[in-house]
Amino acid sequence: MLPPDDFDPPIGRPITLEPGVRRITAPNPSPMTYRGTNTYLVGTRGLAVIDPGPDSDAHLDAILKAVTPDQHVSHILVTHTHLDHSPLARSLAKATGAPILAFGDAASGRSAIMQELAQAGEIGGGEGIDTTFAPDQRLGDGACIDGDGWQLEAIHTPGHIGNHLSFAWGDLCFTADHVMGWATSLVSPPDGDLTDFMASCARLTARPWRVFYPGHGAPISDPAARLEGLIAHRNAREAAILEVLQQGPATAADLAAQIYTDTPAALLGAASRNVLSHLVDLTAKSRVSPQGPLAADALFQRQ
Repeated sequence: MLPPDDFDPPIGRPITLEPGVRRITAPNPSPMTYRGTNTYLVGTRGLAVIDPGPDSDAHLDAILKAVTPDQHVSHILVTHTHLDHSPLARSLAKATGAPILAFGDAASGRSAIMQELAQAGEIGGGEGIDTTFAPDQRLGDGACIDGDGWQLEAIHTPGHIGNHLSFAWGDLCFTADHVMGWATSLVSPPDGDLTDFMASCARLTARPWRVFYPGHGAPISDPAARLEGLIAHRNAREAAILEVLQQGPATAADLAAQIYTDTPAALLGAASRNVLSHLVDLTAKSRVSPQGPLAADALFQRQ
């Protein structure tokens, strides 16, 4: 985790970030959500609401109050189905009449190996998933959403979860939980997939972004540097895992305890899930192997 920045937004108040982009931070701060979930309002008349956020009457009220008499909500876009991003979508749709657009339900977008692991049931996971979510319209990779004076492009960026979308508007991108400045993303199998996460990072590096607006925390003013840092961070974690396994077999929890030495005890569980995602990736690359079935508590060894 990165050192905390000075991001301390007023909760429930719309903040203009640039013409046509406002942010409202939800009242759900936590070690995993930082100051709270960022909801974005895009447009000046017909608005897109990106990530309505958690099931919160106060946040619903804040979003509706931000819509002025000469404005209306035309689209509700959900980046992914975690409980801090998607649950309020249905209440907002009922209040505004706008359709909900997303990649799919909670299991959509999983790679073949993650589907197998989910069916086997030995990998654990399932943290904070909005299992009841269903969009009104599904968005495929590259889909364009046309609004009143804006057009957003859906970019499928699986990794944090299989159904994760980022939304591009010109040279800015709403990256949700894929790229954040205050911390790296949790990648917990079978919903999270490190192989996909790295591919999504590499894909985003191909475009000359000006700014990223993340799902939590402050805007990222140097997207290229942040992507480079994320890729380097994951590569360093992989190297550390392989180095520890050189000494003998270990579980994901064992590895997390040895590698995440500066992580608070309360967050070691999440760290273990991140390590497990690396182990699944390394197993697919034939660089490590589990002793027995690929499971959350399996012993892994170097190949």
